[in-house]
Formats: sequence, structure tokens, C-alpha cells
Amino acid sequence: MHIHIVAGGPFEYIPPLEQEASQDDILWVGVDRGTLFLLEHGIMPAKAFGDFDSVTEEELCELKKKLPALNVFQAEKDETDLELALNWAMRQHPAHIHIYGITGGRADHFLGNIHLLYQGIQHKQNITLVDKQNIIQMFGPGTYEIKEDPDKKYVSFLPFGTSVEKLTLKGFKYPLKNCHIEPGSTLCISNELIHSNGTFSFHEGILIMVRSKD
Repeated sequence: MHIHIVAGGPFEYIPPLEQEASQDDILWVGVDRGTLFLLEHGIMPAKAFGDFDSVTEEELCELKKKLPALNVFQAEKDETDLELALNWAMRQHPAHIHIYGITGGRADHFLGNIHLLYQGIQHKQNITLVDKQNIIQMFGPGTYEIKEDPDKKYVSFLPFGTSVEKLTLKGFKYPLKNCHIEPGSTLCISNELIHSNGTFSFHEGILIMVRSKD
């Protein structure tokens, strides 16, 4: 099972979801106005979370009629709407969690969503942030294979929080071997694979990987 979460937008940055919507092994989750987005695209969410302060009273009444699994929270709370949805999703132990509708708006929300990826490291859960231009993931120490994606040819790596130790990149245009990467370094921005696949590995730290296109 996979869980796909759609947050509150801006929706113009969400890639087409038609192919994923036809797959039976995906559970869809709406977050605040992202719930309306799903319904407008013919996708019935299994769950929905939020304070729904971004919808009108009429829209909220309609959501309550259509979705028995609507979870409405007070606006004053310790977690963001997305974190509430993500916490539920991780308790289901899916194979992967994809999150849409998290870029292009407020910078504080976007940076907070990047930090939510760290929960995936803590709970050993695969989480990916997706928009039309970028795929963002976070990794703990280990060795990982990466496959070529012609649509998003640029691959960038950034340390999260602390230094990354002994980063090695194989199969890349700019390879590295046992490199120390400090926070604030831009050494690993805009790399590219030169083969159909490659690997990256490191011994200590937390690494953000961004796959993107112009």
C-alpha cells in the first residue's frame, strides 16, 4: 500500500495525478483545501485532516456530507494540518508516502514540510515531496541506488542539520569519494547521472536529495 497526501497548494505546482488515481494500491488523503482539490479531480480521499480555515462554510458543509472520514481540528493546535495527516499515514505503515501541494506558497510552510521529512528518518518510513519541478527526499546513513530520470536530470545533495561524512557518488558527472560536506556547502548542487543508474553513500549525518528540472 502507498499513501498519497495532497496539501493545500498552490495547486498549479501539483503534477497530473490521473495515472496514480487509477491505481488500486494507493490511499489518498486530503489536507485542508487539498481535500477539495482531490474531489474536484474525481479522487475520493480515504481520510481528510485540517482546520479547514481555507474553505468556505458552504464548502466545509459539503465536505462533511461527502466524507465520513473528515477530521476537523481547531485552528489553534501544536501540529500543522499536514503533520496531523502525516502522523496518521505513518501509523498505517505504507510502503511509501508521497506528498503533493507543499511548494510555491508560504516559505515557512515549505521549510516546515522539509523538516517533516525527518520524521521519516526517525520512523524508518519512505516519504517523498513532489511537485511539477522537483522530487525531494531525505536519507540516513547507508548506500542507495538512484535511477536516471530524463524529466528531472539534475540531482542535488544538501546536508540537513549537521555535517555529512564520507559522501561517495558513483555514476555521476561530478563523482565524489569519502567527502566531508558541511552545512551551508553548495558543493553538491546540480549534479547529473552519466549512466542509467548510480549510487550515493555516506557514513554519518542526514542528507537531502533534490531531483529537479529547469
